[in-house]
Amino acid sequence: MTVRRTLPQRARSFIGAWCFLDHYGPDDVSRTGGMDVAAHPHIGLQTASWLFSGEIEHRDSAGFHAFVRPGELNLMTAGRGISHSERSTPSTTVLHGAQLWIALPAHAADIAPDFAHYVPPVITGAGWEGQVFLGELLGSASPVPAHSPLLGAELRLAPGASVGFPVDAAFEHGVLIDSGEATLTRVAATGGGVSALALAQDDLGFAPAGAAALQLTAGAAGARVLVLGGEPMREQLIMWWNFVGRSHEEILQARAEWQETVAAAGVADPSGSAQPQSPVAAPGPLDPKRFGLPEHEPDPPLPAPAAPVARLVPRKQ
Repeated sequence: MTVRRTLPQRARSFIGAWCFLDHYGPDDVSRTGGMDVAAHPHIGLQTASWLFSGEIEHRDSAGFHAFVRPGELNLMTAGRGISHSERSTPSTTVLHGAQLWIALPAHAADIAPDFAHYVPPVITGAGWEGQVFLGELLGSASPVPAHSPLLGAELRLAPGASVGFPVDAAFEHGVLIDSGEATLTRVAATGGGVSALALAQDDLGFAPAGAAALQLTAGAAGARVLVLGGEPMREQLIMWWNFVGRSHEEILQARAEWQETVAAAGVADPSGSAQPQSPVAAPGPLDPKRFGLPEHEPDPPLPAPAAPVARLVPRKQ
């Protein structure tokens, strides 16, 4: 599949607590094979799945089995540890969507795994419609609880249409252009200054904290956009593979415990050994039940990459 790793990028690692954004498709599944990701682990984050077309089947080790469909939010909370698989369904012909991660703050990083499914109502205005799947925007509020102040919404604008909305001045915001073109206008909370940013398809525009309002104006072909926001992350976070942690040792511990799960399933690790990792790779005693595996998996779990040879350091904002 065609996948654009839109966040993190060299210029920016976070937008609020949003720490990862894969923008994929549209892809003809008959040619590309679609999505087929075997069981893999996560810690310290939430995954938010949002589709524009197609359908994905989700299974996780906490016992949740659900389908991701266009206009419906699937939010998986990894917390201390979870594993899950994602596969496009046989009925899917065109797969197109976004996979997003939310870094959990320190007070929630080790909570128990959980899962939420939500179908946000469609809100409408002059030349636009949208859905708010996390937080609050344009008079619509999501009931899905977040562990830090967040905003997530899809807006669809007709050709030349414009929509403006007040925003929390404490939030920084990102606007992903899924299709079409749009201009993002930011009105500063102090001084009333206005700045505009022209965005093309697949661009991710950024508006720093301090805005009182944002406005989106679509180009001649209209636009479909994702609006993301949140208070800037003040914590030092390390991202490695599928893990979000706060220290090199925490990442090594999680990797070693996942490899225990993988080895128990009879899968060789990257070094070619089917045995669990050496205790040297784990700073503390191993918990072989930390992650578990989803039930009824047709494929073996994915082994972790080789342990990092250099000390991991926090990402910059």
